[in-house]
Amino acid sequence: MLLKSSMNISIIIPTYNAEKYLETLLTTITKQSVRGYELIIIDSSSKDKTVEIAKKYTNNVIVIPQNEFDHGGTRAKAAQLAKGEILVFFTQDALPYDECTIENIVKVFENETIGAAYGRQLSYNDTNLFGKHLRQFNYGEQSYNRSKKDIEKYGLKTAFLSDSFAAYRKSTLENIGWFKDGLILGEDTYAGAKMILSDCTLAYVAEAKVYHSHSYTVLEEFRRYFDIGVFHQQEHWILDQFGKAEGEGMRYIKSELKYLLDNGGWYLIPEFFVRNAMKYCGYKLGQRHKSIPKFLIPKLSMHHRWWSNKLDNLTYK
Repeated sequence: MLLKSSMNISIIIPTYNAEKYLETLLTTITKQSVRGYELIIIDSSSKDKTVEIAKKYTNNVIVIPQNEFDHGGTRAKAAQLAKGEILVFFTQDALPYDECTIENIVKVFENETIGAAYGRQLSYNDTNLFGKHLRQFNYGEQSYNRSKKDIEKYGLKTAFLSDSFAAYRKSTLENIGWFKDGLILGEDTYAGAKMILSDCTLAYVAEAKVYHSHSYTVLEEFRRYFDIGVFHQQEHWILDQFGKAEGEGMRYIKSELKYLLDNGGWYLIPEFFVRNAMKYCGYKLGQRHKSIPKFLIPKLSMHHRWWSNKLDNLTYK
């Protein structure tokens, strides 16, 4: 059944060389039960047919120079231009699970205390066991809400959001100053933390599902956690307010080992130890990146292009 939403909805998708994903994603969005939404594609000067594909589905295609892409700033730019009161973000490699994906995530905003919500991410069939466990660990079958009162129990997890598939109340996002410019990643966690501390509620909506997963190599995991370490150093107030990440990391490691053994992955145990050691080393190096020679830093980072104009002027508050 097609629904005309009672809320004004804008769907925002940042893209870069998304040709292999975008047609499928946008076609699936057109089949959603919700109608009357605004679709905005903000592209970082793709070199393939991304923009050509996007223009088949919307006139709201914004092209920015590649070197201007910023995880927070680019999304903030699109959010400020959007007409909707609810802003639904996808990454280009996410895919709605069914026709009710968007309907299910936006309806939670009938609760006026909710500032943002994120949906459940399911792994693609060809994802390796490490990638499948990550989705199972972070995105369970039960929905829940989190607020400031949950910090003592859940720590950093209280502010968890994922912009691979998330929705924000535009007025609340504006009240916290939008997504922050200049973040290497973690613009969703930044926004979630700001909202929690502003007495808003975050919702996890297990009924709103997308396919989204990665099969990272050990080296890619190292680089990803290096960037997480950079983010936590850059925005150290988050750890000050919500607690350090290491406690959640130990819970994850125990869960991952059990998952491997339960799913016939005993042969991956050596890789399990190497992978988690590299993640820990990457994270700690990221936190201490100012002590690393500048020429080496981009080589350690997954988002190496981000460093092109950042090495000489990083500031931390």
